[in-house]
Amino acid sequence: MKVLVIGAGIIGSAIARWAARAGVEVVVLDGAGAASGTTSRGEGNILLSDKAPGLELDLARLSRTLWDDLGEDLGRERFELQDKGGLVVPTSPEATAALDAFATSQRVAGVQARSVEDVHDLEPYLAPDLASGMHYPEDAQVQPVLAAHALLADARAAGARVFLGDPVIGGTLSGPGVRTASGAVHRADAVVNAAGTWGGAVGRLLGAPVPVLPRRGFILVTEPCPPMIRHKVYSADYVANVASSDAGLETSCVVESTPGGTILIGASRERVGFELALRVEVVERLAAQAVRLYPVLAGRQLLRVYRGFRPYCPDHLPVIGPDPRLPWLLHACGHEGAGIGLATGTAALVTAYLTGDDPGLVDAFAGLKPNRLLTEEAS
Repeated sequence: MKVLVIGAGIIGSAIARWAARAGVEVVVLDGAGAASGTTSRGEGNILLSDKAPGLELDLARLSRTLWDDLGEDLGRERFELQDKGGLVVPTSPEATAALDAFATSQRVAGVQARSVEDVHDLEPYLAPDLASGMHYPEDAQVQPVLAAHALLADARAAGARVFLGDPVIGGTLSGPGVRTASGAVHRADAVVNAAGTWGGAVGRLLGAPVPVLPRRGFILVTEPCPPMIRHKVYSADYVANVASSDAGLETSCVVESTPGGTILIGASRERVGFELALRVEVVERLAAQAVRLYPVLAGRQLLRVYRGFRPYCPDHLPVIGPDPRLPWLLHACGHEGAGIGLATGTAALVTAYLTGDDPGLVDAFAGLKPNRLLTEEAS
């Protein structure tokens, strides 16, 4: 079998690696460079802590195991895979009650969530008035660009071919295949739409649109600092913001360190189309929220601010599986801010669709297929 994978971000690179290792002939196509889109604008989250019981959490748990397997295969240091764990901190009594209830439901689904009476035992530099929290030891972190390149390199080692800088402009007139801006025609047995935020546009080009939309986010990067933040730490309202469908600006503080000593501060969400303009008020709000959690950050210099787009689906679930309108087309996009963490499980699932070797996996995640999103307008 031969498959075309459109997109060389973390999702496309993972699919290429898994499929090539399963014996599929893989061709990867990307209109820009590897990991040049949303993958290069994220923090590298591999989280269970922010997901309610359901299909996304199930996929996250599968992916978490597969990230460990990948670290064993390729070397964890190659893409900075860190088992740092997460710490969720409520800032009000109401948030504490909501976090406790959320964690209880997650434990039933198999997530490790430990109530912490004094968060300063885990994070000594947190604000003194913050007391309790929830520790999620399974949360992890990668450097997303390094991870995508490592996956793509391993795919190449297994025989995959990669063509960059030549955008797909449409499908072929008959059968599975695509045309690119250079005039090249690529044919295969199947095509995978792994174009991330641009998955909706690629779907339209091929005649099978799916409602994947951009949701802009900002991340701040500080100067290198002495070791002071041990976990991925975020305020409890982050979970509600992730699940929100509001179009307006939402911010909720996420703070973590990197192996290089810089500190990443997020996260914001707003639906503004593909508008990339820098908004100083967003930077100010995120910085203030970070200092609220970690007063020690006051006065630290920012090295840079970067922003990009999360691929957003209306029901907050990724779209993964064959399209009923074009059975040779599979979608694997719409992961919003969870794409890095869900990449490995998505790759295993798409490979199961392509090879037919794991029908149990396909059945378990049938609810992610594009059927659920199709309306008369989309079809």
